Amino acid sequence: QVQLVESGGGLVQPGGSLRLSCAVSGIIFRFDGMGWYRQAPGKQREMVATITVSGWTNYADSAKGRFTISRDNAKNTVYLQMSSLKPEDTAVYYCKTLSTGYWGKGTLVTVSS
Repeated sequence: QVQLVESGGGLVQPGGSLRLSCAVSGIIFRFDGMGWYRQAPGKQREMVATITVSGWTNYADSAKGRFTISRDNAKNTVYLQMSSLKPEDTAVYYCKTLSTGYWGKGTLVTVSS
């Protein structure tokens, strides 16, 4: 059974930082690319960042320079380090396996003063 479990969300003030984690089980993690996506209220889900098996990364324009995606194959975990957070970053953040298409249930990030 494949499971993706996100954690690390919460309430943070504008300008603050958060690190999201996504623990993956049930697949051979190191053989799959991973992605972080987000969905804000009333909006479509959008890609935030992706990382390939070999570690190549890609970011949405809104995330460039502020967010960093990384992976730890020994821990079967992908991370999203977010800094300089803005109210418009408020959303539910999901991780996804890129080749096999599995989704986690998401973690809520709220950026507000």
